[in-house]
Amino acid sequence: MNMDLEAREKKEIEREDVEEETIESDGSLGRIEAWTEQLTVRGVIASTVIGTVYSVIVMKLNLTTGITPNLNVSAALLAFVFIRTWTNLLSKAGYVSKPFTRQENTMIQTCAVACYSIAVSGGFGSYLLGLNRKTYELSGVNTEGNSASAVKEPALGWMTGFLFLVCFVGLFVLIPLRKVMIVDLKLTYPSGLATAVLINGFHTQGDKMAKKQVHGFMKYFSVSFVWGFFKWFYEASENCGFSQFPTFGLKAWKNTFYFDFSMTFVGAGMICSHLVNLSLLLGAVLSFGVMWPLIGQLKGNWFPESLEEHDMKSLYGYKVFLSVSLILGDGLYNFIKIMLSTIVNIHERLKNRNRTDEDGKLNPIEEKQNEIFIREKIPMWVGVAGYVFFSIVSIIAIPMMFPELKWYYVVVAYMLAPSLAFCNAYGAGLTDINMAYNYGKVALFLLAALTGKEHGVAAGLAGCGVVKSVCSVACNLMQDLKTAHLTFTSPRAMFVSQAIGTLIGCLTAPLSFLLFYKAFDVGNPNGEFKAPYALIYRNMAILGVEGFSALPRHCVQLCYGFFAFAVMVNLIRDFSPPKIGKWMPLPMVMGVPFLVGAYFAIDMFTGSVIVFAWHRLDSKIAGMMVPVVASGLICGEGLWTLPASVLALAKVKPPICMKFLGS
Repeated sequence: MNMDLEAREKKEIEREDVEEETIESDGSLGRIEAWTEQLTVRGVIASTVIGTVYSVIVMKLNLTTGITPNLNVSAALLAFVFIRTWTNLLSKAGYVSKPFTRQENTMIQTCAVACYSIAVSGGFGSYLLGLNRKTYELSGVNTEGNSASAVKEPALGWMTGFLFLVCFVGLFVLIPLRKVMIVDLKLTYPSGLATAVLINGFHTQGDKMAKKQVHGFMKYFSVSFVWGFFKWFYEASENCGFSQFPTFGLKAWKNTFYFDFSMTFVGAGMICSHLVNLSLLLGAVLSFGVMWPLIGQLKGNWFPESLEEHDMKSLYGYKVFLSVSLILGDGLYNFIKIMLSTIVNIHERLKNRNRTDEDGKLNPIEEKQNEIFIREKIPMWVGVAGYVFFSIVSIIAIPMMFPELKWYYVVVAYMLAPSLAFCNAYGAGLTDINMAYNYGKVALFLLAALTGKEHGVAAGLAGCGVVKSVCSVACNLMQDLKTAHLTFTSPRAMFVSQAIGTLIGCLTAPLSFLLFYKAFDVGNPNGEFKAPYALIYRNMAILGVEGFSALPRHCVQLCYGFFAFAVMVNLIRDFSPPKIGKWMPLPMVMGVPFLVGAYFAIDMFTGSVIVFAWHRLDSKIAGMMVPVVASGLICGEGLWTLPASVLALAKVKPPICMKFLGS
């Protein structure tokens, strides 16, 4: 009898089309659809549009500064705006549309984020672009270890194939550990949690606030788009237009201290924390305000006067390698810290697993979340079969794309991938820091050193891409699973949505990149699209091959100092009282203006000032409207990039050059 009852209960739980109930904030019960109904055609269309637009936006950020804010919350907001507008238009036309649920909102957000994440972590502004000829030449054609054979020009075919292989391996690698990390270990995943809170809020706050957010987004989107269009008329050549406005005078302008009227960066500054924006400003003042003018005066002493401006043995070499030192110091510290905290946390959980905790009882909402998450499980064989299949194809195909990266290195990478991806995803669950780029850098140095002078740079950059992409996609999957868990969304629907988004992203990201690559002078240190991380990553590979012999005079000592500074700042932040630690800057963020300049740091700091003032005036409204306004500013000018690129490809130039000259 008991066996029959258990079998019947199990059958009921495993039914895929069962209609469940969830507890709303007002205490009412709402229907949860079957997982197949959570995936909708309009949702896929919305995801494709949002993901493509964001791919273009983050690609621009990648190729200008290399810094991209977390846009997950913004994507959830845009999904809500898109479908609410869709349903309102249909309603006015006399059509009845399907109700918009939080589950569908989660699906769209997941698919869109999976799509644009490929543009963020695909290496278009770093390791893949670091293989092109321009970056090779900027790194010094006579530099030891900078082999001329380590050049591969960007092309749609090989980039799409490479991304498809490495990203889908990452999609399958952690599926078997889904329940362990979300339900058993109860990892927080702060970004996934924040997105879920926002989505749940959208669907419980009522129409009044929803309409206000939609109108706010459309208003600032329109302002930003029109402003981007207006600015274009005055940018007939380099150093023209509002983007070169000498806000603080011509002398400051020559040292990149000016406000360039970029709504994209102002919006990004509104999304990023005050600490990030202050760290950027500090890095800009330290580099272009103090160090570069001082080192520039030593021309003829520290480095020959005859060298070109962008020779790696001149001032430019100091800019690159001191930036690398900050990034490596910060990255290594956080890598060790998160690995240790992961080990300690797992040990504590194992030690206490048999203890009963009276406070550990779940409330009805948490029970319902866990029930749906466990019932709608993704079969184990899907994860194993998918990982094995894409790994085998990658082991065969990637060495064909990059002959320098031998097949046995790829085998070792994929043997280590599950443990690396787990450590990264676990650490992100505790700290919200995706350390995929640090795992990639470790692979870069190891492969560059092991492969040798002739092929070390190419092997290091390609191997970095393999490891970074797998770890990054797996971590993003866990963040989205956390969102799905908290919004009563089926993990099956979420996984399918993630796969669709990844597939779309593997197509749209290379296309977005090539749009910029063909239309603009990408990689020009004096232009708008500096792509600083391409040069940084290639020179890290050269360091891996050659060691310190690649550095200009006195640069080694300065690098030691900046590396130690990065470690020391992190130690003070972690071990000093909060009132002191909270003011410590972020060394990795400080390193970005070393190459890019101060102008974008000023833009982003302006965004911080707006948020700070808004919160002081009306904290409640600011909390609801800041993400809306920031998203509108980012998307408006970001979307203008598309027609601007088309005009550039068609050789249509702006009619006016607005310049400022001294009297």
